Order: sequence, then structure tokens, then C-alpha cells
Amino acid sequence: MSLKTVETVRPDAALGAEIVVPGSVANLGGGFDTLGVAVELYLRARIVEVRDDGGSRLTVARSVPAVSGGNAVERAFELAAERTGRRAPSVTVDVTSDIPMAAGLGSSAAATVAGLRVFERVTGPLEDAELLGAATKAEGHADNAAPALFGGLNSVIEVEGAAPYSLRWAWPRDLTLVVATPVVGLATAKARAALPREVPRADAIFNMQRVLALVHALQQGEYDRLREAVKDRLHQSARSSLVPLLSEALALEDPDVLGAFLSGAGPSVALLARAGDEKVATRLSSMYERAGVEATVRTLSVDDQGSRVLESGAVRRSV
Repeated sequence: MSLKTVETVRPDAALGAEIVVPGSVANLGGGFDTLGVAVELYLRARIVEVRDDGGSRLTVARSVPAVSGGNAVERAFELAAERTGRRAPSVTVDVTSDIPMAAGLGSSAAATVAGLRVFERVTGPLEDAELLGAATKAEGHADNAAPALFGGLNSVIEVEGAAPYSLRWAWPRDLTLVVATPVVGLATAKARAALPREVPRADAIFNMQRVLALVHALQQGEYDRLREAVKDRLHQSARSSLVPLLSEALALEDPDVLGAFLSGAGPSVALLARAGDEKVATRLSSMYERAGVEATVRTLSVDDQGSRVLESGAVRRSV
């Protein structure tokens, strides 16, 4: 997809702007490659230098934590330039993130969205469809990209020969996610390699029934239906050997735990709980401690805003 050149901003006006992108929890049980929800963990990319030279290149000068190999922020910026054909400046950014990497919490999607939003900030607005299409191209799937872009709970639809799009659903304000992240990384490619190439028809039907039940239960506040609605037969069992205590978390019998599922490709595991209920986080922490598995447990609210730009003072200008 290609858009015409849009000269709506002065590139140097972007100096000091900070792009904020939330992390995300995808799949939510049976919604494999279909559902994702934005959570209050953030990646921030601050524009520290702009050279209006038509270089169409972004460089990450500093990244906390450090990223080895290619940087998804840089790749996304260059992809946006390629897809749109816009003349873009050379941009330098500093990146900080509290989204753990290789943890099933959307760190890669957040970095990709940050690169796209930086490109948009220095060249002019992009349509939502173009942003999601570029993010999906970079990520390979849209379920983390949509909530990172738009916030809240999203279901995604990928159409052959056309741009993907997302549907926004309400997330109850009194429902939180309690997420345990073991201190072991799990690359998405490795987690996907563990999946079977084919699934029985009965399992496909099982998941379709439950993902519809989940969306309905969330819209109607029917929390007693969530435990069944987040069950899955497509991906979680195949990944259980890669994810510490996944089977134990899925089997938790606790009235305060409204549902349990793998967060994205893992190794994070997520529980649904009522806001303010600290017992679930305590129970989850204790489970990992007893097993001798080091893990960080976070209680995360849903981010409703998605990616956004915070304006601030300029840092340095190059011509």
C-alpha cells in the first residue's frame, strides 16, 4: 500500500517529542492470533535529533534495556518510508522500556509501533489501516500490534490482498490481569515452532465457541463465565513444556481467579482478577516461589489510550 507525500509537519518540530506505546497480552486463551489487550507497561521513544536530509532512516542512540542485533524501532521506521514513499528525515531517538523482552507481553509490537509513530510524527499523519498494515507486515501477525496502536481490547481480521483491521471491544474497568513473568526468555519463533501444523476439527470448534463466549462475557460483565471462556485447545498445551508452571496455573482452583491463560507466546502467564484483589497476586507469587522458579508478578490494568505522542522541549537540532 502506498500513500502520497504529505507535507503537514516541519520535521524539526518533532524534536523532544516522546512516543509512548503500551505493552499487550495476546490470545487470552482461545483467541489465538485473534485477540489482544493493551496493558500499562510502556515503551518510550524520545526524538533527540532530526536531520532534514531525506535520509529516511532512524537510529536508536540509546536503549534501556540494551537490545542486541537489529532494532524493531529502526526497522519499522524504514518500512514505513518504503511503504509510503514519503521523503523522511534522518532521526535519532532514545528508547526506554519497562516491557520485558521475549516475555509474551508485546515488547516487539510496541517497538514496531514506536518506529511507525516516530515516522508519522516527522512526516505527517498516517491512516489507521496503513499503520496496522505496516505493523502486521513487520510482526507477522496483528494481535499485539492492534492494542499497541489503539489501546484496549482488540480483535483483528487479516484479509488476503487487503489491509488488516481491528475491532475495539470494551474492557471492564473492575477487571485486571495478574501476570507472572519467569526469568527465562522465550522467542516467539521458538514458541510457534512447537505448534502442530494441523488441529482436529473438534478443537477448532472448541476454541471458536470459547472466544465468542469470552468477548460476550467481557461485554456483559459475566465474570462467572470467564474461567471456561479462556480455555484453549490450539496452542497452550503444545507450549506447556516451554513455559514454567503453565499447566499448574491453568489448573488453579481458586474462587478469586476468574480465568488463567498463557500471555501471548509466553513464558508469562496471566490470571484474570477483580481490581483491588491482592490475594491473586500473592497466590501466584507463592506458586512460583514454592517451585523454585524466579518470576516477577505484576498486577496490570488495561491501557485504553494506545500509542500517543507527548510533546516537550527540543534537545538538539541538526541541519
